[in-house]
Amino acid sequence: MELREHENLSDKALYDYKLVKRALEDSDQKAYAELMGRYRDSVYYMLLKMVNNKDDAEDLTVEAFGKAFKRLSQYTPNFAFSTWLFRIATNNCIDFIRRKRKNTFSIDQPIEDDEGGEMVMDLRSDTLDPEQHIMKKQKIMMLRELVDKLKPRYKTLIEMRYFQELSYEEIADQLDLPLGTVKAQLFRAREFLYNVLKNTQGKI
Repeated sequence: MELREHENLSDKALYDYKLVKRALEDSDQKAYAELMGRYRDSVYYMLLKMVNNKDDAEDLTVEAFGKAFKRLSQYTPNFAFSTWLFRIATNNCIDFIRRKRKNTFSIDQPIEDDEGGEMVMDLRSDTLDPEQHIMKKQKIMMLRELVDKLKPRYKTLIEMRYFQELSYEEIADQLDLPLGTVKAQLFRAREFLYNVLKNTQGKI
């Protein structure tokens, strides 16, 4: 990315571009946090309108920033960072909605078979059988071992978010950190865990 490419940017977009350069070239955590702080609410409320669920919108917001920051080197200042970010957030949300529709159905809605008759759905119990229970315990143990290997600040955030099930706001309050910093560090920790877990799939 070259500065000569930014002539078409507004002052706001130019400031974002400088933050992007700081984040990429200097690995500046404050720049990442500031980018998130500038657009978190806008992205969240846009996604909330799309999914109409606060928890889903919250998770999708974090995912959007995670994907954007992971691909930050692909951003070019031919258009505003906010435009690029919103496109990523929107596409990710559309994928989420498609997956959700594919994997859900209404038990009150009759389902027809190929001959036009109604199918009787045999709904499985949510209770895990003994083998599944053991596998789940093994995965939780492995996850805890991986979390223990994280840097202390990442380890604390993961434990508070996923083991203690605290909200992002509660974590920020307890650690006396800006909400944007909590979000930025959490998705970095999640990305690390995801990559490790992806490489260990099928080994347990």
